Amino acid sequence: MMIHAEIRKLHLIEEVLKIENEQILSALEVVLKKTLVLETDSQNSFAAWLGIWSNEEAQEIKTAIVENCEQINQDDWK
Repeated sequence: MMIHAEIRKLHLIEEVLKIENEQILSALEVVLKKTLVLETDSQNSFAAWLGIWSNEEAQEIKTAIVENCEQINQDDWK
C-alpha cells in the first residue's frame, strides 16, 4: 500500500505544478495547512492556528471585532 500512496502523492504534485490560478493555489494552501494542523496533536495550541487566515481574512476579523465588540454603550451600565 505504501507504493500506492507514493504514486498518489506524485500525481498530486504534478497536478499542483500545473496550477496557474493564484486563488486555487491559495485555497489548496489553506486546506493543506488546516489538514496538517488537525493531523498534529497540537489542536489545543494557539500556535497551531497561526497562519491559517490570509491577511485579508485576518483584517476582516479585526474590523468586525473593533466595530462590534469594542463598543461600550453607557446605557447598558445603568
